[in-house]
Amino acid sequence: MGGEAVIEGTRIAVWHIVGYYYKVGMSAEDILAEWEYLNPAAIFSALAYYHDHKEEIDRVREENSYEHWQKEQPAHAVA
Repeated sequence: MGGEAVIEGTRIAVWHIVGYYYKVGMSAEDILAEWEYLNPAAIFSALAYYHDHKEEIDRVREENSYEHWQKEQPAHAVA
């Protein structure tokens, strides 16, 4: 496929928008305030993409989660 799904013309991954909207509870207006160069259509297109590709986006979100990285990285000994 060619990498992560992003909002067209940006480097913002769809999973970021999904996380802010569904997990954090931000509104589309809140997200637009964070990324002023986006428009409402971009936000809702990202959410529509998520609903059409839920399994893929959920997997990518999990792979990029803090908890996932904690499990993947070995514990570092402190001297």
